[in-house]
Amino acid sequence: MGATGLLEAQLRNWRRELHRYPELSGQEVQTTSRLKTWLAEYNIESSSWGLTTGLVADIGAGQPIIALRADIDALPIHEQIDQAFTSSQNGVMHACGHDLHTSTILGAAILLKSRESELKGTVRIIFQPAEETYRGAYEVLNAGILDDVSAIFGFHNVPELPLGTFATRAGAFYANVDRFKITINGKGGHAGRPHETRDPVIVASQLIQAVQTISSRSINNLETCVVSITQIHGGTTWNVIPETVELEGTVRTHAPEIRIAVEQQLRQIVQGIALSHSVEILVDWENGPAALINTPQWATFSKKVAADQGYRIEDVPLYLIGEDFGAYLEKIPGAFVSIGSGSPFGLHHPKYQPNESLIFPAAQYFATLAIQALESIA
Repeated sequence: MGATGLLEAQLRNWRRELHRYPELSGQEVQTTSRLKTWLAEYNIESSSWGLTTGLVADIGAGQPIIALRADIDALPIHEQIDQAFTSSQNGVMHACGHDLHTSTILGAAILLKSRESELKGTVRIIFQPAEETYRGAYEVLNAGILDDVSAIFGFHNVPELPLGTFATRAGAFYANVDRFKITINGKGGHAGRPHETRDPVIVASQLIQAVQTISSRSINNLETCVVSITQIHGGTTWNVIPETVELEGTVRTHAPEIRIAVEQQLRQIVQGIALSHSVEILVDWENGPAALINTPQWATFSKKVAADQGYRIEDVPLYLIGEDFGAYLEKIPGAFVSIGSGSPFGLHHPKYQPNESLIFPAAQYFATLAIQALESIA
C-alpha cells in the first residue's frame, strides 16, 4: 500500500475511533486530546487558543491566512447500528457526521503539511467545539482566532447527495434559526365550571392558529419563512382547567429583515390575544445562529476547485437547517459547501450511516482549495 493508501486508511480509522468515543457539545475533552496527538504524529503543532475544548493548528507562515474549519461534537442520540465501532457512550452518537468532518480536515492538514514549503501564506486548521448548541463558532470568534484570517471554508456531509457530488451556492444558504417559548398564565379551575376560569388551553389554541398567519399573511410569500410550534405543555388531569400552558417552537428565515419582522409580528399577536382574554402571556425569544451567507466570490471559487478535483457539481436549494458557520461569515468572507455522503438515513437519525469513502477525496479537495485560495490572494 502506497503513502496515499496508508493515509486514506488512517483517516478512516481515526473517523471510526471518533465515532466510537463521541462527546457532547462543550465536553469534547478526549476528542481534543486525540486530535492533538494525531496532529503531533505528523509534526503539526496545535494550541487551544484559550478554548476549553477544541484545537487550532497553523501550517505555513505569514500572511495571508486561510482557515479550514471542522466541527467535533456529537449528539444526545442512542445509536441503532450494530458495527465494530458503534458508539460506546450510551445515548451519545455522531449522528451528524462531525467525525467525518474532523477526519477530513485532519487529512487536509496532513496533506498541507507535506507541502508546507510551497504555501503562499498560512492555513489555519480549526477544530471547533459545540456546533450542535451553536456556541462553538462564537467561542472561536471571541478567542480572536479569526482576527487575522482573510477567508474561511467549511463543509457538511449531505446524506441525500450521492457520493462524489458537491454543491454550494452564492449568498444565503443555511437559515436563521430562532427559538421561542410562549407562557400563558390564566386562571385555573373546575372543568365543569369554565366560566369561573380564564382558560389558557383555549388561549393556546387560538394562539397556535394565529401564529400560522405570520408566514401565510404577514410575510411576502417570495421570502423564506417557516414558523412551527413544536411543543405544548399544560394540565395535569382530565377534569381540571390548568393555570398555565406553555408552547415552544422555531422560526426559520434567511433575510435579516424578515427575521426581525417575524419576531415583531409574533409579539403583536400575543399582545392582542392576551388583552382579549385577560390573561398574561410571556414571550421568550432566543436568536440562534445567523443565516449562513456565502461570499459569492468564494462560493464560485470553491465550486470551480471541486469541479477540477472531479466532483459532480449539483445545484443546491436553500436549506432551512442551522449551522453556526454563519457567525464566521458575518465577520469575514468565505464559503460553506455540501459534499455527498450517500446515507440511507438522514442527519440526526439513530441509523445514520454515511459512506466513509468521501473522507480522503474531501481531504484532498480542502488541501487544494486552501493552496489555491492562498495563491489567489497573495
